[in-house]
Formats: sequence, structure tokens, C-alpha cells
Amino acid sequence: MTREENEKRLAYLKNIVLNMPEKPGSYQYYDDLRENGGTIIYVGKAKNLKRRVSSYFHKEVDRYKTKVLVSKIRDISYTVVNTEEDALLLENALIKKYNPRYNVLLKDGKTYPSIIVTNEWYPRIFKTRHINKKLGTYFGPYPHIASMYSLLDIIKKVFKPRTCRQPITEEGVKLGKYKPCLEYHIHNCDGCCIGKQSREEYLENIRQAKEVLKGNTRELSEALYQMMMKKAQELKFEEAEKIKQRIQLLQDFVAKSEVVSHTITDVDVFTITDDDNKRNAYINYIHVKNGTINQSFTYEYKRKLEESDQELLLQAIPEIRERFGSTAKEILVPFEIEWKLKDASFFVPQRGDKHHLLELSEMNGKQYRFDRLKQAEKLNPEQKQTRLMKELQTKLHLEKLPYQIECFDNSNISGTDAVAGCIVYKGMKPSRKDYRKYNIKTVVGPDDYASMQEVVRRRYGRMIEEGATLPDLIITDGGKGQMDVVREVVEDELHLNIPIAGLAKDDRHRTNELLFGFPPQVVGLKTDSELFHILTQIQDEVHRYAITFHRDKRSKHALHSELDDIKGIGSKTAEALLKAFKSVKNIKGATCEQLATTIGPAKAKIVFEHFENQREQS
Repeated sequence: MTREENEKRLAYLKNIVLNMPEKPGSYQYYDDLRENGGTIIYVGKAKNLKRRVSSYFHKEVDRYKTKVLVSKIRDISYTVVNTEEDALLLENALIKKYNPRYNVLLKDGKTYPSIIVTNEWYPRIFKTRHINKKLGTYFGPYPHIASMYSLLDIIKKVFKPRTCRQPITEEGVKLGKYKPCLEYHIHNCDGCCIGKQSREEYLENIRQAKEVLKGNTRELSEALYQMMMKKAQELKFEEAEKIKQRIQLLQDFVAKSEVVSHTITDVDVFTITDDDNKRNAYINYIHVKNGTINQSFTYEYKRKLEESDQELLLQAIPEIRERFGSTAKEILVPFEIEWKLKDASFFVPQRGDKHHLLELSEMNGKQYRFDRLKQAEKLNPEQKQTRLMKELQTKLHLEKLPYQIECFDNSNISGTDAVAGCIVYKGMKPSRKDYRKYNIKTVVGPDDYASMQEVVRRRYGRMIEEGATLPDLIITDGGKGQMDVVREVVEDELHLNIPIAGLAKDDRHRTNELLFGFPPQVVGLKTDSELFHILTQIQDEVHRYAITFHRDKRSKHALHSELDDIKGIGSKTAEALLKAFKSVKNIKGATCEQLATTIGPAKAKIVFEHFENQREQS
């Protein structure tokens, strides 16, 4: 698009905005003129249409995604409504109808089961994942399958709805077309198909079952109690006993539910949790009826623009309430919302049971986010590694992602056989082909600091000469002292700009803190976090590597024999001689011919002459 065409486009759009009313309503953006068949790319709501839409065309709009959206707009339409709630509902309806490209997207990752009460002559109650509202009334969905099955179980015990799939009709019952099944004989069904239970009684049971599904167990128990007392007064003691058993089963069921407070009768609770990159948001919904939580569900929304948490939550609330058929007059939210709903009010609790509900909802949202993250990382392990590297980068305020991490450790016993090890992690995974072992050459005695400096100097001096890729982070197996001596070599001598961290241990020799900076400071890191476990793993790995190298070196010294000092005789030849002659003493006493039978005449001559020279000198 040329500059002239863009100016003409903006002039056309601003002219529409100038004529918009200052009333509540919904506005729609198109990617082409409406008469040319333009498609709706964004639907919004506003308490003041003119003020809201004009804000998109201000020069100071600095959001990148918003700028992209504005550059795509070719036409604008709007609908005026009477109230803020009508604007919310209209926006929601238009988004569902047109699914605009730049509107926030509800991501239904799973199809959770619901409970249906069918519209049949004798209704059935069962779980389903397929929604067709022509078939019956739906309750749910239920993300916690166990709670759904407990509901179905109590309904089966108390109200005994039929479980058979045969289409029962009034004429069929009168003509005796049906036969009772096993459920009737084991008293799980009262035999509506054979006329043992009247349709009026059956439908009353279904009505009561619906009240349980709605969460109205307290009102139902009170109504059943009144019914029981009436039957007792009429001297119908058997019927009264059946009702009493029903009340007892309901009370047992309610006792197992999470009771918040009997003063909270009908409340909706909403909270929002962001992921790390703020691309997705998780909105948790909890419904409390008669003091009991009877619904908890988390929806995932994908941001298309830089919507705020308030904007996103406000858009989700009417949609979720509509899905669950909620008519609660009070809605608990984590922050103030300026908009108003016609038959409900927003409330931000600061303490008490309602604040506890808000915390519970937030905890559910965070748990859902964590579960989704773990699920994604199982499918794509690299995602977890990148997340941990970004977390470490953020904690240490590093300029670049710490892809290559190197860690050093020394090992010696009273200064003897002093060695060091360097391990390399790439992408938070060990790169064993890059591990290096070092024999300490210039340090005499047990001096860990001097040994560390020698190894670091040799390691990075050689990498500079070879032009190898330097690490993004160095971790020392020790505290401030080790960090300081490494910094003297890396920064002062070699003039390298490599971040240096340290892992310090407590008096029980357990890693308990991460140090970074100059002077070194403790970095806030939970000891039960994944990042801390990875850092501890790095420390344990370098310690294992250095100790193993030290043990191997000591073992070689312990197994050293006089044969190892003979020039021209290798370890395999020495091993063959010891296997054949059992000891160095026997080898010394053997003739050249005897030695030749094991290692050949040439090597036998070398060994024989070596020991012959020893005898002559002695």
C-alpha cells in the first residue's frame, strides 16, 4: 500500500469514528470494505463507542500487535445497545459467530464429560462427551471425573433412574411389551417399564435428581424432611422410612463435599493466571451453591493482542456463566472491574471465606497451568530445557541464554595425585564428549585455590588459542573463595567476560545456595525447584567425575610393577608375563627361551637383558 493510499484509508476510518455515538455498544473491524465482502477481523465492546474506537487511531499507540491490527482495518461497523451488559453479551455472541482473527481465542484442549438428563418418556441419567441440547438437559462439564462418578453413584442409590437403553413408551408399558432386567431384580430400579412404578413418581425422582446436579442438596433435604413428617402423620411409616433413608444418603454425600460456609448460598468465583510469556491465560471458574463447591473448571485463552487481565476476564465471565447456566447474583474477582452486569455484581473479597474461595480458585488455575506445562514438556523435552535456561538467565540477569555451562572441581589426598575435572552442560544436558581431565602440574601440596587457577588458566588459555566456543556461564564447586580465584584468572589475566557463579554447601555438605555477582551475593532460589535440582545435579556430576579420575590414578600407582619401568614393554606385555609366571620374582629367574614362549623372542630378549644388567650391577 502506498503512502497516499494509507492516508486515504485512515481519513475514511477517522470519518466513521467522528460520527460514532458516545453510547455503549459493540464495534467490528473489517479487512476490506463491507460492500466488497470484507471479513470481520476484530470485535470489541465499549461503554463509550466513540472514545474507545478513536483510541486505536492515536499516534501514541505503542503496542506492536495493536499497530498490526490497525494496519489491517479497512472498514468499521458498530451496534448501539442500552447497557454495558448488553455490550458484553453482544460482543460475546459476535465473536462466537464470526471467530475473528485478532480476538482472544478460547482453547478447548479436552472434551470433559457432562451428565445428561434425557427428554425420554422415562428419562435416563448418564455421562456423555457429546452435546446435543435437543436430546436433554446437560450438567457439567466435569474436569474431575471422580466427582462426576460420585454424583452418578448417589443419584443411582437415591433416585434409581433406569439404566436400560430401550425406548420405553406409554403404549408399550400398557401393552406389557417389556420385561424387567437384572437391575430390577437386584433393586436398583423400581420397574417403571412394567408398571411397578408410576410415571408421576418416576418424574418426581428425576426432578429431585436434577436438584442434586444443580447443587441444591440442602433445599432438597429440607423438602424431603417435610415430606417424611407428612407421611408419618398419615401413618404411612414404610414410605416415611424410605424417605428417611434417602435423606441419610444425601447427608452422607454432602458431608464428603468441600463445604466452604453455609452462609454462602450462590456465588461465582473467577481468577486469571498467566503463563511465563503472557501468550496464554488460564481462567478458573468455581461455583458455590449452599456453601458447597459443586463446580470447578479452568479454561485456557490464547491472547491475539496485548489484552490486559481485566479485559480478558471480563470477556470470559459472561461466556463461562452462559456455558454453566449460572444465575449467581455475586461474582468474586481478584481485582476491580469497571463494567457492570445487569443481574450480578462484582466483589473483591479481602478476608474471610470468600477470600479463601478466591485463593482456592487461583490455586486451581496455577495447577492447571503446571499440568499443561508438564504435558507439553513430555511431548517436547527441549521446551523444558529452554524454560530452565531462561529461568537461570532471569535469576542471574545474564545478557545471553546460558546454553553452555562449565563446572570445575579438584580432588586430592594430602596433595598427592592431585587432579581436577571440568564438565560441560549444553542445553541443560551433560555433553560428555566435552568433559576434560587435568593432572595438576605446578602446585605442590594440598592447595585447592592454586589448583583451580591452574586448571582454569590451562582450559581457557587453550580455548582462546584454538578459537573454541567459550562457555556462557562458569560454575565453581564452592563458595566465594573459589569464585574469587577463578575471576582473577578469567577476568584479570585472560580478560574474558564470562559470568561466574558458585554453589555453596552447608555444614552437612549439602548444596543450599547459589552465589553470583561481585561481590558474590546469594540468589533467591527455592531448594525444591527444578532449576535448583539441575544445578545440584551439575555439582554432583563434576564431583563424581573428579573423584573417579583421582581413584583411577591412585589405582594405577597401587598396581605399578617393575615391569612398567622396562623401556619397550607395554601394559599388555607385562600383564601377559604376570599371568604366565605369577610374580616378578619368577620372571627374573626365567631364561630367555622361557620368556619367549609367552611374549616372543624380541620382547623376551629386552626383559631378560634388563634383569641381567640389574644382576651385573648388584
